[in-house]
Amino acid sequence: MNPKRMKERVVIAGGSGFLGQFLAKELVRRGNDVVILSRHAKEPSANGAIRFLEWDGRHVGRWAESLDGARAVINLAGRSVNCRHTPENRKEIIESRVESVRAIGQGLKRCAKPPEVWIQASSLAIYGNPGDQWCDEHTPAANDFSAQVCRQWESAFTQLQTPGTRRVIFRIGFVLGKDGGALKVLANLARWGLGGAAGNGKQYISWLHLRDMNDMFLAALERPDFEGVFNATGPAPVTNREFMRELRQALHRPWSPPAPVWAVRLGAWLMGTEGSLALTGRRCRPKRLIEKGFSFKFSELGPALADLCG
Repeated sequence: MNPKRMKERVVIAGGSGFLGQFLAKELVRRGNDVVILSRHAKEPSANGAIRFLEWDGRHVGRWAESLDGARAVINLAGRSVNCRHTPENRKEIIESRVESVRAIGQGLKRCAKPPEVWIQASSLAIYGNPGDQWCDEHTPAANDFSAQVCRQWESAFTQLQTPGTRRVIFRIGFVLGKDGGALKVLANLARWGLGGAAGNGKQYISWLHLRDMNDMFLAALERPDFEGVFNATGPAPVTNREFMRELRQALHRPWSPPAPVWAVRLGAWLMGTEGSLALTGRRCRPKRLIEKGFSFKFSELGPALADLCG
């Protein structure tokens, strides 16, 4: 980061999760103070560079004071979709996203000096399950449940009036990291001899390495030309069959038979999640990131998995 930005504050809502923890560590390494808004407040980090403030993701409270004078706010909050999509869970998935956006919007109204940039998470799931069709930022949104979640999420964000605060939406893909996310689950399945394709294996996975996701956040923080919607994904999506083959190779595991749809759904139910998460996918390109000259550290799946699973 620019030396002039040293020791500026970045607020991460929902920052206790997989993406937020990795990003917070990198921001601290670069000389920034970080405030994490979490439902479960913790003690500050040993060096005091990361503070935790309690929030419920719905109402404005004392946490809103951390926004005043901050360099940026990054909103990653929202109930994980990795659950059974019961009516109650569906309601919570939507409300946790929409209400966190509205709460931050209300918090900004109280700021004498609001953050220069607000980076808002969304998901590539907004494009639905379009088969092998390429999707970029101009592709229309779909109408299934996951797409409806994203549409309401983004609508809550775009409807807000935030003069003086640049706004960025990252439609985040399948992020690969060592210590969290879905890769850990898939790697364990492969180690247990269950590393075959899910269903027919033709559904696409638009993946990216966690380090590239971090670099996208940092670029959005620093570059005034980053504004609007971006597909936060790598340039080379693969099918589920290709992904699992590369993963087995990275883990030095033998061929595994594909899992039929009924087995995927049963396995997902036993694991407390939704089978459609493994059986649907989308083939997305990061068109706007490429146009901005963003440089990927990992543009091919094999080296990315070797880095993470080696």
